[in-house]
Amino acid sequence: MAARKGAGVLELAVLGLLHESPMHGYELRKRLNGVLGMFRAFSYGSLYPCLKQLLTNGLIMEDRPEEPNAALALQSRRSKIVYKLTADGKERLQELLTEAGPASWEDEGFGVHFAFFSHTRADVRLRILEGRRSRLEERLESFRAALARTRERVDSYTLELQSHGLESVEREVRWLNELIGRERAEQEQQARNEQQAEQEQQEQQDRTSETIAQDMPRENDR
Repeated sequence: MAARKGAGVLELAVLGLLHESPMHGYELRKRLNGVLGMFRAFSYGSLYPCLKQLLTNGLIMEDRPEEPNAALALQSRRSKIVYKLTADGKERLQELLTEAGPASWEDEGFGVHFAFFSHTRADVRLRILEGRRSRLEERLESFRAALARTRERVDSYTLELQSHGLESVEREVRWLNELIGRERAEQEQQARNEQQAEQEQQEQQDRTSETIAQDMPRENDR
């Protein structure tokens, strides 16, 4: 089950990165490590099977540049393959970016979803952030309960480690609170802007209708 979940996260990461620009496998590996640091937990050996599956499903395609020297082309064939997103791949990416269930706010999935928030709908972003906060608040309660139970029975180093874990989760919850506050404020402002635009449009239509009515000849004037 965990491997399947990891494969889904890797699929989202690969499709998201290829949506930004085509790249070859080695470049994808660097981007997964550089942009999505949490992918250190993944084996790079899983990348090429993932690419193969995406190719089979028609979500990505290979672009093989022409090589004038056949022997050299055979030697560097894999390193020269550039992977591109297909139309089906773009649709699949948008489908993945609308998912806001538990998998999107767990440790494995949240970082990847967050990395592509600029391509994600505002309401989905908010659900993921709130889900992540809820999960971490549950974790906080567990940390505090464990700390209270073991404070008198563990050595100072274990106690420091537990306190560090508690502080890390508390910092992330504060960070999420700030993000959620901004997201809500932006959505409320957008809703007000849309409402104002609709009101102005309606007022313009009313003025136009009134002008037309005034310009129309009256029955008594005929």
